[in-house]
Amino acid sequence: MGGGGKRAPNSWIGDWGNFGQSYQRGIVQYTLAPNRQAPTAGALKGAVFNGWRRFRGQVFYVVPPFIGIYFLMEWANKKNEFINSKAGRALYENEEE
Repeated sequence: MGGGGKRAPNSWIGDWGNFGQSYQRGIVQYTLAPNRQAPTAGALKGAVFNGWRRFRGQVFYVVPPFIGIYFLMEWANKKNEFINSKAGRALYENEEE
């Protein structure tokens, strides 16, 4: 069963999926030593300045609707308290709903 001739014990027959083929050539890999890497270099400084830049760019899109909704809710609460008070019921007693 199988073929390919006789092979000497402990001889390389190839990687999975490439049995019996030669090594691949022309592949170059470059690495950087772990003690030469600086993965967090400038991360804190970049986070502060980039965060401020992003905040400054978005604040005028986010804050005005919240301010408008706050004042609208204040007005609605005051109007509701007045309508449900004695003076408000007296003022609107003849109106139909």
